[in-house]
Amino acid sequence: MPLPHRAVKDQPEGHPRRSTRAQCPKCQRPQAACICEWVRPVANRVELLLLQHPLEQGHAKGSATLLQMSLRHGRIWVGERFDPQELAQALARTEAGSTWLLYPEDRPHISPGLMAAAACRQLVVLDATWRKSRKMLLLNPLLQHLPRLALLDPPASRYTVRKAQLGHQLSTLEASVLALQQLEGPSAAFDDLLKGFDGFVAQQSSRFQP
Repeated sequence: MPLPHRAVKDQPEGHPRRSTRAQCPKCQRPQAACICEWVRPVANRVELLLLQHPLEQGHAKGSATLLQMSLRHGRIWVGERFDPQELAQALARTEAGSTWLLYPEDRPHISPGLMAAAACRQLVVLDATWRKSRKMLLLNPLLQHLPRLALLDPPASRYTVRKAQLGHQLSTLEASVLALQQLEGPSAAFDDLLKGFDGFVAQQSSRFQP
């Protein structure tokens, strides 16, 4: 699994305490909490760039690691404010107009989500709470100019191990998979990944139940 990019200036000061517990070399979690059995390989065509807030990095209940390990074309960058030049290069990996941001459409001039199916080649997803995602959007003006993709009639979340701030909110994995299905069309691979996610949620529920 490729190492995530880090926006070093946005990381907390000091160094994390080194764990003495044996870790899985693939998912980088303690062996007792390994999530590798829930990985479901998906050969996605639309590349995923996940911008992860530092507070989500290493979160035991977070779904981003499982998502990255499952997708053939997916990267994670960790930070809150990214270097504008590096971010511009990342957004320009595909032809102009083909990088989209998964975010609710709140501006009338943004193209409807259905148009993205033909145009989108790279999808940017913010892995953060709703409040932190708004801050990331404000701190990185380049993201504000991207065309946006909104989920169409998303189902209820299967992510029962973390409380959503709003009733319609989904986990990062769920939102990303639904967005990729919206762009690429339904597939058994995406369905299988969601089933693997169900196993991940059940595992976390058993570990963190009162």
